[in-house]
Amino acid sequence: MSTARAFVVALRPRQWAKNLLVVVAPLGAARLFEVPVLIATALAFVAFCLVASATYLVNDVVDRDRDRAHPTKSTRPVASGALSPRAAIIGAVVLAIAGLAIAFATSIPLGWVIVAYLLVTVAYSLFLKHAPVLELALLALGFLLRAVAGGAASDIPLSEWFLLVAGFGSLFMAAGKRYAELVRVGESTGEAVPVRGSLAGYSPTYLRFVWTVSAGITVTTYCLWAVEVGGGTSIPWAMLSIIPFALGILRYAVDVDAGRGESPEEAVLADYSLAVFALAWAVLFGLGALGVG
Repeated sequence: MSTARAFVVALRPRQWAKNLLVVVAPLGAARLFEVPVLIATALAFVAFCLVASATYLVNDVVDRDRDRAHPTKSTRPVASGALSPRAAIIGAVVLAIAGLAIAFATSIPLGWVIVAYLLVTVAYSLFLKHAPVLELALLALGFLLRAVAGGAASDIPLSEWFLLVAGFGSLFMAAGKRYAELVRVGESTGEAVPVRGSLAGYSPTYLRFVWTVSAGITVTTYCLWAVEVGGGTSIPWAMLSIIPFALGILRYAVDVDAGRGESPEEAVLADYSLAVFALAWAVLFGLGALGVG
């Protein structure tokens, strides 16, 4: 593998799908298709992709020795030796500077959201990833900041219900990610010996409890947010969106229960049922947010 190709692989472009969370707040406020908001949201997406990839590079350098013992992470460019740690760090610095420049040029609040994401993620990679529960909260916070960024980019006030949906939905994905990793490592080694230090503080039962509770709160708060968003329409589009949303949560729970939630973006892209539910949700929720009918 050439150095250029190894660098691109290390950026984890497939994980950029997570950054699409930036569109949810503008969509919920029925402002996504206003040209200035659409441009600001697109720039927020680009900024997050650049900064997130920078943090992936830092994480890969920090974890390169541990990744070599992992059944799948051992193929990552830094762990496999295809990309040198020095090149990865230089690339991370350049990407972080570019992402922050785009964010602050778009809006000052977006810039500070990106700064918060960068600090949280780097602290997680360097110091906090081996602390059970705390690292789970930080992992969820990374998803939440993506959702908040969409509102920050265009100065859109964020609903309290939206923040609860985003927060507990993020915790649901974070717990599912750790559960899948715990299951995968146990199956590959034949023992309950984790590669990630924090996994020693979890049991499958505990993680199942966390994602079950967080899934229930996510659906409940989404129902309240949907009522808030679509309360002014004669056709209850937003309330109807509860159906594909809940079914999507239940379907994703099937993937998590089967140990396929270690990479949420890959699980979503590989599950056609989830794609159908996501499309149905986007259409119904969008019609409700836009006040159609």
